[in-house]
Amino acid sequence: MIRAEARAHLWRWREVLLGAAIIGFGLWIAAPGGYVLVPLGLAVASLGLGFVVLGLRRLRFVGGGFGPGVVTVDEGEVSYMGPQVGGFISLSDLAELRLITLRGKRMWRLKQTDGQAILVPLDAAGADALFDAFSQLPGLSSASLVAAIDAKAPVIGGNVVAVQSAFDRVVWMRPGAGVLRR
Repeated sequence: MIRAEARAHLWRWREVLLGAAIIGFGLWIAAPGGYVLVPLGLAVASLGLGFVVLGLRRLRFVGGGFGPGVVTVDEGEVSYMGPQVGGFISLSDLAELRLITLRGKRMWRLKQTDGQAILVPLDAAGADALFDAFSQLPGLSSASLVAAIDAKAPVIGGNVVAVQSAFDRVVWMRPGAGVLRR
């Protein structure tokens, strides 16, 4: 009954639409007024607002899903299987999360505590699951993830200018992972 493209578009916006429906329900509860219904309705509406904000952040994080490879997140382990390379990394062993641009493609660089690293394209299939996985890292917020993705390299005269913050940006580093001094 609904075209596949329209269904995919609605599915992509599902969290925002759910949040808007919860806001509407909360305002409907608060509409009659009173000492009980107004605070209850406003609490429900604020919960819906939280869903809308999180849904909008997730929309900005999600790529097209048309890049090379497939990403899966299962029980704290991120796996990436690409056409030529791939690998697995446990979030508990993750030491550094970096957003890099390599040959014009933006990628996550996940580095383990033992120095091994994997590169995961932002637009790989299933890369949207990384938003929830990365949000579980201690000290990393969803707002900083979205801010890292939104950073663009400046363009002067049609050429992309190499700026450290735009091409190679450390998004998160495990606390206490620095050099120890005696």
